[in-house]
Formats: sequence, structure tokens, C-alpha cells
Amino acid sequence: MIPENPFTPENSRGKIAVVTGASSGIGRATVEQMRATGWTVYAAARRADRLETLAQETGAIALTLDTTDTDAVRETAQRVLQETGGRLDALVNIAGGARGADTVATGSAEDWQKMYEVNVLGTLNMVQAFLPALRDNSEGTVLNLTSTAAEAGYEGGGGYNASKFGERALTEALRLEEAENNVRVIEIRPGMVHTPEFSKLRLGSDEAAAKVYAGVEKPLFAEDVAQTVVFALNVPHHINLDHITMRPVAQAAQYKVIRKGI
Repeated sequence: MIPENPFTPENSRGKIAVVTGASSGIGRATVEQMRATGWTVYAAARRADRLETLAQETGAIALTLDTTDTDAVRETAQRVLQETGGRLDALVNIAGGARGADTVATGSAEDWQKMYEVNVLGTLNMVQAFLPALRDNSEGTVLNLTSTAAEAGYEGGGGYNASKFGERALTEALRLEEAENNVRVIEIRPGMVHTPEFSKLRLGSDEAAAKVYAGVEKPLFAEDVAQTVVFALNVPHHINLDHITMRPVAQAAQYKVIRKGI
């Protein structure tokens, strides 16, 4: 028997998700593609102006939110679940970031703390606030976006590695703990993704950010990762894609990148 195609708007219509990090990059692209396949999406991020634009363009519902603010996350969860009658089908944790490329010996403790707060504690806050609703749903899903930085350490990445390893550990423990509640827990680990802001915010300038992708013919783009996120969400619920590692072909490993013409 050929399974029903899960990638049609009719299949996902009526399903409700909260997506963090929605104001730019992978988060924004994920909201766009989820809306295109029929999801009702609460789009959460800190930048209200960008969220309003996204809401106007896609029909998503804007949630101005800092995921590291525990009280604000709880209040937002109460609001969302009031509006949905307690219904939630998926929590998609895209929000995250990196700061600096210093060695462990010279790294800024402040940068490390900020990365841990957004990448680990922000994810924790969202999971704790929305998990009861996902348990009540007979087919709830948590999807966490980590990174290939959660698989292998690399020079100049110690702080980001540590935070993403932490988010990966949280995700793996959550999967074990929630299987009995039929909550599906998925992890997506992207490698080199060319987004307008990620490397600039990490390294401090457009010039430094451009060097990250120099000579790489086809890095991943936000839309590529979003497509994979939506694929993982839209397959039938009894299928759990525990973790997906995705890289451009030119990035054969964390330490091997093919660069042409430089």
C-alpha cells in the first residue's frame, strides 16, 4: 500500500505549531514553509517589527518573545494555549546563536554564558512551558535545531560547541523521557548554512562573515534547512527521525571544506 502523501496543505491543515527564532534566517523560512503546507503557526522572536512583516506576508501569528526570559515564556504559553483551546501539535525550537571564535584559552565567559542561555536554557524554557500540551495531544512533536557543532569540537568553536552539545544532550534525554507519552522528539543538525546574520553576528563584520563561505560553491541556505524541518514534521507521527545531520556536499566533515578559486 502506498502511504498518503503527507506534504499537502490538506494533510497539515488544522495542525498548530510554535516556532522560535522566526524573525530571520532558518526560523523565518521554516514559518513560511510550514504555512505553505497548511500549519497554523505562532511565530516567536524578539524583533516585533520583523514578526509583524512575517505575519502580514504569511498569515502567521506574531509572538514577541525572548526565550531566555522564563516568566515571559510561561505567560506566552498560557496565552497561546488559551487561544488554541489547549491544543498544540508541534514546538519547533529554532532560536539560537553563536558569539565569537576565540580559543578556549582566550574565550569570553560572557559570550559563553549568552550562548548557553539561548541555545540550552531558551530551549529548556520553551519545552517546559509547552510540554504539558504536547503530552495531552495524542501526537505531539518537539523539534530542536542544533548544529554539527553538537557532533564534533573544532578550533575557535569551544563555547558554541559546548552550548550545542548541551542542547543535543537535552534533546536526547527528552526523547527517552517522553516516548511513553507519545511525544516525538526530533533533532536537526545543520552544517554550513549561509544566512544573512549568523556569521556576521558571531564574528562582528560582513567581511569576516564572507570569509566563512569563501570559495564554497553551494553552502546550505535557510530554505534548505526549513525544507528538512518541515519534512521531519510532516511525515506520519509514528515515524521519528531521531536526528538528521545535513551539510553541503562541499563540507564533507566539520574539518574538511572544499573551497574553489581561492
